[in-house]
Amino acid sequence: MQRRHFAVSLGTLPAIGLVGVAPAHALGQDAAVAGVRAALERGANSAVSLLGRSDGFLGNPLVRIELPAFMKDAAKLLRATGQRRRVDELVTAMNRAAEAAVPEARTLLVGAVKSMSVEDGLKIVRGGETSVTEFFSAKTRTAIGQKFLPIVSHATEQASLAKKYDAVAGKAVGMGLMAKEDADLNGYVTGKALDGLYLMIGEEEKKIRRDPAATGSAILKQVFGG
Repeated sequence: MQRRHFAVSLGTLPAIGLVGVAPAHALGQDAAVAGVRAALERGANSAVSLLGRSDGFLGNPLVRIELPAFMKDAAKLLRATGQRRRVDELVTAMNRAAEAAVPEARTLLVGAVKSMSVEDGLKIVRGGETSVTEFFSAKTRTAIGQKFLPIVSHATEQASLAKKYDAVAGKAVGMGLMAKEDADLNGYVTGKALDGLYLMIGEEEKKIRRDPAATGSAILKQVFGG
């Protein structure tokens, strides 16, 4: 029953506006699911490779981790008073912590792909450009966050980031711009690292949908090439 439902639904996709998905008569359910899985795994691996290296976050304006909103005014004042280097070191250290954590996501992301159900696949091909991000976030965000947090904590300790953060936060508190208890450095960096990871997975999906032939994968071209 599931096989017939998936095939019919795929066949209706062009009518609801998902450009570039092959109609059901052109390929069977197994091929369609394999294509979706291939797209997800490719996007996940590409995102991890892009982010889990030096400047993966720091050098990418899409995911670069900036100071928390409640510290931005304080940072402007610090820069204006000749303490730009302290602020810049803090931003760099936060991004380095995220870069160190991201490789740990690969196994969990690939596991989510391999356990993907037919229903998951249907939601993805019908869901538009954010469907892959939504799938991975729902399936893996909590588990990956648990993996990231100790790595981020270790990285911030190694870089004396907590000390730098406290120094900046102390200035902000002194200026009346924030309450010190509001700051959770490691949680903040972990959350931003996760946001960046899912964003880049989404960017990789868009590339595959726009030009599946460029992937060099026959199954991706068949499913998404139309």
